[in-house]
Amino acid sequence: VQLQAYGGGLVQAGGSLILACAASGSTFHINAIGWYRQAPGKEREFVANFSTGGITKYADSVKGRFTITRDNAKNTVYVQMNSLNVEDTAVYYCAAGTLWVDGFVRENQYDYWGQGTQVTVSS
Repeated sequence: VQLQAYGGGLVQAGGSLILACAASGSTFHINAIGWYRQAPGKEREFVANFSTGGITKYADSVKGRFTITRDNAKNTVYVQMNSLNVEDTAVYYCAAGTLWVDGFVRENQYDYWGQGTQVTVSS
């Protein structure tokens, strides 16, 4: 499975961006997909995920501002990011996993990672 994340860029605080993660290869056995981010000097942190059965989970820091959606026909998962602030500046990664997991998918439960896309929010 290959994951291609794109859609990052520079946006002013309060603005919006949509990130996309396109999956290719043997995607039929993917049961969970999620987004993580890593800011400079910080650990990678969870943003949002779809778990088995389509359950969505969000980090508290993005809840109400970010929305994860998917287009199964295109094997693509999106994250709509609204009301962005400077603390959202990070490299955003998408990940996919084969385990059957309900709810929150732990970082070590993902099998595949995309290359990351930079999101920069200016004040």
